[in-house]
Amino acid sequence: MYTNKHWIFQQDSAPAHRARSTQNWLTARRIDFIGHEDWPSYSPDLYPLDYKIWQHLKEKVCAKSHQNFKSLLAPLAKTATEIDMNVVYAEIDN
Repeated sequence: MYTNKHWIFQQDSAPAHRARSTQNWLTARRIDFIGHEDWPSYSPDLYPLDYKIWQHLKEKVCAKSHQNFKSLLAPLAKTATEIDMNVVYAEIDN
């Protein structure tokens, strides 16, 4: 399906991802992945993007409609670079 792209899988703390058999299967097939030991457990404190920042991006970028995914990318990237870091820091502090 995505044969022309390089993918790196994230193995979080889900039991199926932590399983030695899963880790061995990925390694044997030379599939790149970030192991569960290198990825933090789920914690809302670690994910300010999931709250305020994504909301900010959505409000700015989706104020006008987009014809397709590709037409969304440039405004999304532009808006992300324009986020005031004080907003990010304030959200992290929250």
